[in-house]
Amino acid sequence: MRREIFTEEHEVFRAEFRRFAASEIAPKVEKWNADGVTDRDTWLRMGEAGFLGVNITEEYGGGGGDFLFSAIVLEELARIRAWALQVAVHADTSMPYLLHFGSAAHKERYLPPAVRGQILIALALTEPAAGSDLAGMQTRALRDGDHYVLNGSKTFISHGQTCDLAIVAAKTDPEASPAHNGISLFLVDADRPGFRRGRNLDKLGFKGQDTSELFFDDCRVPVENRLGGEGAGFKLLMAGLQQERLVSAVQTIA
Repeated sequence: MRREIFTEEHEVFRAEFRRFAASEIAPKVEKWNADGVTDRDTWLRMGEAGFLGVNITEEYGGGGGDFLFSAIVLEELARIRAWALQVAVHADTSMPYLLHFGSAAHKERYLPPAVRGQILIALALTEPAAGSDLAGMQTRALRDGDHYVLNGSKTFISHGQTCDLAIVAAKTDPEASPAHNGISLFLVDADRPGFRRGRNLDKLGFKGQDTSELFFDDCRVPVENRLGGEGAGFKLLMAGLQQERLVSAVQTIA
């Protein structure tokens, strides 16, 4: 059944991506599920072919399309059960935080390589004690001169084993009332001292998707790596998580 929301341009794109997925992705799904992780070469191939960041602006290397192009990628990956890639986490959940809330320096530094598949991005929110209750998070980011010092842990983080960059939510004001007013977001490069990966967690499903614990042990992050204003993290998350719920629905229905 043809759905009228898609134009001819969308359908041409779908046919191109379906061919790519059949040759470049489908043959690897079984191995990814056995290994519990995807290979970086596939991400690079997707970037090279223009299938990452399809609705990121052309200025930063993206396709400049609308959300329906992203929906097509997610539907076609679901069609071949390629849950391991979780492109949505990288391209449709994490990249928009940079595009909409990042500084010019953030965008120039991170978006082009993310679109090319040269870096993978994780969104580090969930914690062992607080779950998805953002106001109850315990991770701290306390100001020390021109840095913040992060201490705490996250869990169930998609791309936790493979990410090069994590968008981390932390309390910059642990005494804030209401509590969500004390949350800020930070761009934390995975090679920064104090950033540590924990286990690749065993799960009932999504076997090929690396889902990990992350730890921050006196991890010093430059002030300029804060995403948005201090204490603005909860508002940014409430804006960004709307699209996360949408892409989850697209994948699940597909």
